[in-house]
Amino acid sequence: MHAMVLEAQRMPLQWKQWPDPEPGSKEILVRVVACGVCRTDLHVVDGELPDPLLPLIPGHEIIGRIVSLGQHVSRWQVGDWVGIPWLGYTCGTCTYCRKGMENLCDHALFTGYTRQGGYAEYTVVHEDYAFALPDNCRTPAMAPLLCAGLIGFRAYRMIHPSARRIGLYGFGAAAHILAQIALHQGKEIYAFTRDGDQAGQRFARRMGAHWAGGSSDLPPVKLDAAILFAPVGALIPQALQAVDKGGQVVCGGIHMSDIPSFPYRWLWEERKIQSVANLTREDGEAFFAAIQHVPIHTEVSFYPLAQANQALADLKAGLIKGAAVLRME
Repeated sequence: MHAMVLEAQRMPLQWKQWPDPEPGSKEILVRVVACGVCRTDLHVVDGELPDPLLPLIPGHEIIGRIVSLGQHVSRWQVGDWVGIPWLGYTCGTCTYCRKGMENLCDHALFTGYTRQGGYAEYTVVHEDYAFALPDNCRTPAMAPLLCAGLIGFRAYRMIHPSARRIGLYGFGAAAHILAQIALHQGKEIYAFTRDGDQAGQRFARRMGAHWAGGSSDLPPVKLDAAILFAPVGALIPQALQAVDKGGQVVCGGIHMSDIPSFPYRWLWEERKIQSVANLTREDGEAFFAAIQHVPIHTEVSFYPLAQANQALADLKAGLIKGAAVLRME
């Protein structure tokens, strides 16, 4: 098969002929239809996430169809549509797994980081770490749901259900999906883009945002909660100033630049800062159940597999409105 392969961090991916993977006893072999290009992939390639499996096929927003089954697979049939997310394995026995916090598993493996991923024509996944896709998600444009959608949804679930005015910092792949879910539930969305990004702010308003401005702006009203998707530590004190008493600031990224110091009064009055780490399989089941009747539209830019480096460069430069997706067919 063909694959885009990371030989060393901080180096471009290489177009390779790669051995076709063989499914293990409890694994499924998936023909990749599309793989989203996530900011986490950029962190892996740029060396901001340490110790990846090398050589590595990145990618963890995978949509595909099963082409063969391992000997002891019981959940799936050949031809089924599946989604493959970031979480690729948990041990089931460590303290966190026993507490129902498998997203913090001490021995977890991650697709496209410590397991081979989806920038390829085929991939394998343990049968218990793939999701069945509802009918409205079986297209290449829905690949970003497998991380941008999932991690956004996990961050959203951490907000108190009574929160109505919600700020989204970094209006890209995750935010534009989450905004549609929140709007469907009657929330009011306030979008924050890079300062001066008028096109990004127009995009946010087109996706239903009540207000859109730069990340250094304060919104016209106090927010009940804010979710940060931009990996910029300076946005945490900015968001704390934007939320009301008792408000929440949820950090949705796996990597963020250092957080600058800020006055305690910005945190006082029971404001909270919360990080999100990975996801659980229950998050995925709840997410796909929640959106199967929601008319989700993903704004995507398609690239052929061989142009994965260009997709990563465009993502890094902020040139993509919505999400980038590698399409195999």
